[in-house]
Amino acid sequence: MMNQDSRQPAEFNAVAAPTRLQLIKQNLTAFIDSDFLYYFWKSKITVMAFFWTVALLISGIFSGWLAPYSIFDASSFDLMNSELPPSWLTGGDAHFWLGTDVQGRDLLSLMLYGLHISLIVGLISVGLSLLIGVLLGVLSGYLGGLVDTVIMRFADAMLSIPTIMFSLLISGVARGILPKALQGEMAMPIIVASIALTGWMQYARTIRSLTILEKHKEYVLASKVSGGRSLHIMFAHILPNVLSPVSVLATLHLGLAILTEATLSFLGVGMPPDQPSLGTLINEGNQYLFSGQWWVVLFPALVLVTLSLAFNILGDWLRDILNPKLR
Repeated sequence: MMNQDSRQPAEFNAVAAPTRLQLIKQNLTAFIDSDFLYYFWKSKITVMAFFWTVALLISGIFSGWLAPYSIFDASSFDLMNSELPPSWLTGGDAHFWLGTDVQGRDLLSLMLYGLHISLIVGLISVGLSLLIGVLLGVLSGYLGGLVDTVIMRFADAMLSIPTIMFSLLISGVARGILPKALQGEMAMPIIVASIALTGWMQYARTIRSLTILEKHKEYVLASKVSGGRSLHIMFAHILPNVLSPVSVLATLHLGLAILTEATLSFLGVGMPPDQPSLGTLINEGNQYLFSGQWWVVLFPALVLVTLSLAFNILGDWLRDILNPKLR
């Protein structure tokens, strides 16, 4: 009898404890039935923006496999094929769906590689801005006093400078310091740094205001009483509770970062011609726009504008869905 009684708790626990597969299934079912997914499918424009963004992300990430031609292989393009219009127009070639540029390069391949570079610059710069802004925002809001004053006044000073002007300043200084041999290799890090240093202020101000509200709540006071260190309280307790608005800011900032990179490249201080981004393609096509090569400008510009618009639509929707009052 004792052996049977001793086995009952183990058997009961084995039956009652859900497996990892069951937990995943329960979470998936809860997500499918959630209001988040309901409001997502209800907003048709958000669904369209989401799938268009996913399509462009996949196209950019796998550009090396999806591009019909390699733009880094000189044998893949011929000057005899230069300035060809899209394939459905008179004079077009079926091998080049969207036409070619003045060097005979396939425009579709150029756009896919350019999208890849633009997305890399946007994602890395937003990630760095997010990291800097969140760290400074938590420190400013929790410590207060002189630390808060210094960080916030510096953020205010940065916000008073136009983003493009500051990015141009950083790019110009970096290009003036670096030798010409390294400028091409360091073009992407320079652009990433210039965009990241002009985008962290919104994260810092948002996280700071939320941290000030959270640091006076009971769970923070309980952690202090139990001997918790400040760093542990900031990053283990407060930070997870103030990150929800960051997803909205990051989504909106991603579209802005891609536009900023395109603007810098269009102005000639961005990516070099041998590493074409969407802005570089628009810049090169603009030089030949009045000679009739409208497709070199139009198609990259459409991708750039629609991608930025999709990110803004998703960001606005996230803001509404995460705020019960707006929802």
